[in-house]
Order: sequence, then structure tokens, then C-alpha cells
Amino acid sequence: MGISRDSVHKRRKTGGKASHCSKEEEVRTRATSASTKIGAKRIRTVRTMGGNKKFRALRLDTGNFAWASEGVTRKTRILDVVYNASNNELVRTKTLVKNCIIQVDSTPFRQWYEAHYGVTAGRKKRNEDKTVEEVKKSNHAQTE
Repeated sequence: MGISRDSVHKRRKTGGKASHCSKEEEVRTRATSASTKIGAKRIRTVRTMGGNKKFRALRLDTGNFAWASEGVTRKTRILDVVYNASNNELVRTKTLVKNCIIQVDSTPFRQWYEAHYGVTAGRKKRNEDKTVEEVKKSNHAQTE
């Protein structure tokens, strides 16, 4: 029979039997998990009630991620699944699910940081004697 999300098998509060509606029968069956992996983008469309569509991601390589403390959102590459509280198997197979901890490419955020604050972030300082060219800074960075 499989896993279902229906309540048709239950009786009403009054004790009477609920009438059976055959139109929603396919909707009540639980959808199999997408098991989204890291890889080249592969998305399947799923028909839902009313002829609408849902998009099920089978593979993804990019996403829209936010740097909350700076208030910046950028589209960037997904590199790896680092941790998943629910199951270590999902980390080993690199399955993307809600609330999993992932590693993303920092390049778009680093570029924004350098343009906004005028400071290079995430790179070790080598020689201080090199000439530094003037870069246009934001008003916030100029006041500091």
C-alpha cells in the first residue's frame, strides 16, 4: 500500500463514515523523496491538482545564499554537504535536504566585501611594501 497522507480511513467526530472522493486519490499518496544531489542542474516537473506544476530538483550545483549579518544575497556554487543532523548517510551521499549544512563558494561574497569596504578579505598579507592602488570606496568605508 505504501505511505499515505490521507484521513479517509478515519471516521467523523460524530462516528459516521466519511464519503469517498475518488478525484483526490492520487494526491493523497505520498510523493517519493527527490533525493537532490550535487551535480549539473536536473529538474523534473510534477503535475499537481488543477493542472498546476511543481518542480522537483534531482541535481543542483548552484543556489541563492544570504550573508545575513551583512544583508547580502548572491547566487553561488554549492561545493559540499558538510553536516546533517538527521542522518550521516545524507552527508556521505551528498544529498541536499532542508536544514543541512553545506559549503558554498565564497567568491561572490568576497568580491562584494572588497567592493563595499575596500578591504581584501580572506587572503594572507605577504609584503606590506607593495604599492596599493586607490580603489573607489563606498561612503561608509570612507568615514572609517
